[in-house]
Amino acid sequence: MNEGTLPPIPRPLKLLTISAMIMLALLVGINVPLVTGVAPQGIISLQFATTAEQTLDILNSWGSDSSHWAVASLTLDFPFVVIYVLALMALTDYLMSDRPGIRERQAGRWVRGLFVAAGASDLGENICLLTNLAEPDDVLSLSATVFAMIKFTALLMGAAGLVVIRAARRNPLSY
Repeated sequence: MNEGTLPPIPRPLKLLTISAMIMLALLVGINVPLVTGVAPQGIISLQFATTAEQTLDILNSWGSDSSHWAVASLTLDFPFVVIYVLALMALTDYLMSDRPGIRERQAGRWVRGLFVAAGASDLGENICLLTNLAEPDDVLSLSATVFAMIKFTALLMGAAGLVVIRAARRNPLSY
């Protein structure tokens, strides 16, 4: 392998990425019936409802006919979290495969840690939201929001870390 070239994309990375994309498409499809005037972003609106009152308003806007979609979305999100974290870890390993430097390796460990933190926060958020569906509580609503903010921040910072690691090259990638 020449300096600055990456090996072919490994099969596990391809499979994890395709699986994550399929699961994401399913989650987006499940979210469609959850979009209402009170919850314009569907389940994401529920993630950012910081009070029991906001949560109750969202749940009432979904009604009993659509509430099963929220349970389906949150339940399907558990395996999705595992798959997307594994896919991001595999992507990080792949992008680090030609980076022998100590600083790059240390940055790679930080990026992996951010992706694990995002997954752990996503799991905590799902548990709070599922628990909060029966009888909304201010503490659970706020906890879910904090977990969601941690998740999105960690994903964004991890992605930025990958961009920085790949951009900090002496020689550009050759194809």
